[in-house]
Amino acid sequence: MTEKKILVVDYDQSSLENLTRILKDLKVQILQATDGAQAYDLFKEEKPDLVILEAILPKLHGFDLTKKIVQESKGSVPVIIITGLYKGPQYKHEAMTNLGASEYLEKPVNLEALLEAVSRLLTADEDIEDVLPDMETVMALVNTRGK
Repeated sequence: MTEKKILVVDYDQSSLENLTRILKDLKVQILQATDGAQAYDLFKEEKPDLVILEAILPKLHGFDLTKKIVQESKGSVPVIIITGLYKGPQYKHEAMTNLGASEYLEKPVNLEALLEAVSRLLTADEDIEDVLPDMETVMALVNTRGK
C-alpha cells in the first residue's frame, strides 16, 4: 500500500502546524498550503488522497476550492472543511450537500472527530473491495436461491 497523502490548508500558520502535528501519527505524507490558489495547484500536482481545509482562505475561498476538488476528482478525493466562522447546521448541510464536502467540523476542532473522519475517509475506497464477495460467490448465491 502506498503512503497516503493529505493536503492540509489553512491561512493560520499555528492551525496548520497543529493539524500537521495531529496527523503525523497516521503515517501519511502531509502537504501544506496557506491559501486556496496554492492548495489548488498542489491538489493538481500531487493528487492527494484527502484534503483538509479551512473555509476562509485567501486567493480562493475554501468553499470554492472544495467544489473544484470534488468536481475535478469526480468525488474520489474527500474534503474535510474546518471552520471557525461558519458555525451551525445550515453551513454543514450546505457544504456537504452543495459543495460535496465529506465532513464539516467547527473550530475548536474535536480531535477525535477529526481523526475518526480522516481514517474513515482514507480507508473508504480500500475497504469496499475487501468487504464485497467475489463474482463466483455472488453467482453461487444467486444460483442456489433459484432452486
